[in-house]
Amino acid sequence: MTALYEVRGSSAVITLNNPPVNGLGLATRQAIVAAIERAEADPAVTAVVMTGAGAAFSGGADIKEFGSPKAMSEPNLPSVVALVEACSKPVVAAVHSVCMGGGLELALSCHYRVVAAGTKVALPEVKLGLLPGAGGTQRLPRALGVEAALNLIVSGEIVAAELLAQVPGQKLFDRVVAGEVLEAALAFAAEVAAQRPLPRVRDLPATHANPEAFFQFARNMVAAQSRNFPAPLRCLEAVAAAVNLPFEQGLRAEREGFAALMITPESKALRHAFVAERAASKIADLPPGTPLREIRQVAVIGAGTMGSGIAMNFLNAGLPVVLVESQAEALERGLARIRSSYEAQLSKGKLKQDKLDARLALLRGSLSYADIAEADLVIEAVFEDLAVKRQVFEQIDAAVKPGAILASNTSTLDINTIAGFTRRPQDVLGLHFFSPAQVMKLLEVVRGAATGHDVLATAMALAKKIRKTAVVAGVCDGFIGNRMIEQYARQAGFLLDEGCSPEQVDRAAEAFGFAMGPFRMNDLAGNDISWAIRKRRAIERPEQRYSQSADRLCERGRFGQKTQAGWYDYRPGRREAQPSPAVAALLAEHRAALGLQPRQIRDEEIVERLVLALVNEGARLLEEGIAQRASDIDMVYLSGYGFPLWRGGPMCYADSLGLFNVLQAMKRLARNPRDDAAFWEPAPLLQRLVAEGKSFNS
Repeated sequence: MTALYEVRGSSAVITLNNPPVNGLGLATRQAIVAAIERAEADPAVTAVVMTGAGAAFSGGADIKEFGSPKAMSEPNLPSVVALVEACSKPVVAAVHSVCMGGGLELALSCHYRVVAAGTKVALPEVKLGLLPGAGGTQRLPRALGVEAALNLIVSGEIVAAELLAQVPGQKLFDRVVAGEVLEAALAFAAEVAAQRPLPRVRDLPATHANPEAFFQFARNMVAAQSRNFPAPLRCLEAVAAAVNLPFEQGLRAEREGFAALMITPESKALRHAFVAERAASKIADLPPGTPLREIRQVAVIGAGTMGSGIAMNFLNAGLPVVLVESQAEALERGLARIRSSYEAQLSKGKLKQDKLDARLALLRGSLSYADIAEADLVIEAVFEDLAVKRQVFEQIDAAVKPGAILASNTSTLDINTIAGFTRRPQDVLGLHFFSPAQVMKLLEVVRGAATGHDVLATAMALAKKIRKTAVVAGVCDGFIGNRMIEQYARQAGFLLDEGCSPEQVDRAAEAFGFAMGPFRMNDLAGNDISWAIRKRRAIERPEQRYSQSADRLCERGRFGQKTQAGWYDYRPGRREAQPSPAVAALLAEHRAALGLQPRQIRDEEIVERLVLALVNEGARLLEEGIAQRASDIDMVYLSGYGFPLWRGGPMCYADSLGLFNVLQAMKRLARNPRDDAAFWEPAPLLQRLVAEGKSFNS
C-alpha cells in the first residue's frame, strides 16, 4: 500500500508509504484520496493526521513517473491538494525529515502543520526548469511572507524548518517539535478538532508594503543571475500573481507558467540531467546485493596538485589518508597545499576550525610504501607515463594487504595493462578524478577486463560517500571524457588552420554555453600535457591527423598559464587571457607554410564542428560499449567538462537538434577538404538510429 490508514483515538492517521522518499506517484495520490474520503465518511473520526513513513514526509514527485502519462493522470497533485484543503475535518500534517516540492505543496494544503526540528524544506522545481505546479507559488507567499517565499522558490535551495519558523509573522508551521512528531501532531489534532472555521492557507493575504518596486528590483536581480534559464523569472511572475490577483486567478497563472515551462528545451534538458545522474549509478550486469569491501583507510601515491586534491576528498568524508611521495620536498609541498586549501576555506567562513583540525588529524605524510600496508584503497596519482605507472604499481602490489583495492588516476592509459603489472588484476580499476579534484564533481570509474564486481560496487558506493557523480567507463584510450574531447580539440585546431583565431573559437564556444573555450581550457590545463599525448599518439596511431599549430606553440615553450604564455598572453600573477600578437604571427606563418589562405568562418560553423565532433565520438563509444548509455556521456560532460547544463549534454543536445539533421550536417562537414573526412563518417549507431527514427536517449 502506498498510503496506510489507521484510526488512533478519534484521529485518522494517513501515512504515505512509497519509499525511498514517499514520492507522490499516481498510486500514492489515489491512496491519499481514498483515505481522505474514508475519514470523511467515519463519524468517529474528528481529525486527520497525515505523515510519511521512513525517512521523509514526502520528497515530491515520483521520479519513476517522470515524463510518463501517470505524472499528470487524475487525481493529479493539484486535485489531491484541493481535496485535502476542502476536507470538512481538520487535517494536520506531521512533517519530518524531508518535505520538498509536491510534498511541501501537500503540507500547505493541510489546515495545520506540525514539523520536526531539522526537517529539510524546499521547493526545488526551478532546478528542473519548472515552477511549483500544485499551488506552491500561491500558498507559500501567504504562509511565509512574500520575500522569504520568493527566495525559496526562485533558488530552489533547501532550508531547515526551524529557520523558516523564525520568519516574522510566518504561518507555515504551527509548531516545531524536538521529539516524536506524529505523537505531537496527534495531540495537536485533539486540541483543534472542534475548531471552526478551518484555517486554509489560501485565505491568508499575500501582501507586500511596496510590491511594484520590490518585484521590479527582483526581476532585475533574477534576470541577471539566470540568463539561460527561463524558470526563475517565471517563478517570480507566479509569486507576483499571488500578490496581485485573487487566489484562483493566481492558481491559473501558476498552471499556465508550469505548462509553458514543461515544453521548453531548457526544462527538458534539466529533467534529463536529473534522471541521468541517478541512472549513472545503475550498472546493468552488476548482480543485486553485490557485497562491498570495507574502506577504512586510504593511501594516495603522489602529492602533486592532483594527488593532494584526491586526498582531500577522503579527508572531507572522515577517512584517514596516507599521502606518499618519493621526495621529502614534494611531500611537504603536498601537505602544505592541503593545509593552505583548508585555511582558505576557514578564512572565507566555509569551514570551522574544529572541522579543519579534524581533517588534518586524519592526514599523514610518508616517504615509504611500508606505510600503506593496511590501506583498504590505494590511488596512484603520478606522472602520466606507463613506465612510471608500472614501477609504482609493482611497489603498491608488494606493499598492501590482500583484498585492498588498487586504483589509477590515469586519464588516458590502459587500465588492463596497468592491472597486469600486479598479481591481483581483479582488484584494479581506474578512478579518474578531474582537476581540481577536491572541487570537480565528476569521477570516471574505469572498469578493467578483470575488475571484480565487488570492487566496482565498492568504488561506486565510495564515490557517493565523497559526493562525486560517478560514471562507469570501459577501457580505451581516454575513456569517455578525454577520448571525446580529443576530437573536439582536433576540430579546434583545424579551425585555426582555416582562418580562426583562438579568441574567436573560444568566444563562439562560450557563447554556446561552455564554461571555457578549448584554447583557454588548454592554457589552464597546460599545453605540454596534450603535446605529450600527441607525441604518444603519433607512435601508436600515426594515421590520426592533427593541426600542427599546437606543436609549434609548445616548441616555443608556450605551455599556458604556468609559463604566462600559451594561446594567450598572461600577466604575472594574473589569469586574465590577453590576445597574443605572437600567436597571431605564429598562425600566419603556419598557414603560409601549408599554403592555406585564411577564410572567414562563422560562429555557427565553429560551434557545429566542435559539438558534433563530441556527438560522433560519443556515438562510437556507445557502439563499442565503452559507455553504458547516452545519458552517462551527458553526465560526464555536464559534471566534468563545462558543457552547458541547459542543453543537457552533447547527446541530449543532438537529440534536440534531431538526429536526421545531425547526420546531414556530418555529411556536409565531410566535404571540407581541410577537415578529417574519415572522422566525419557518421558512427554506425547514429546511422542506425536515424534509419529507425530513434534518438540517443530514446
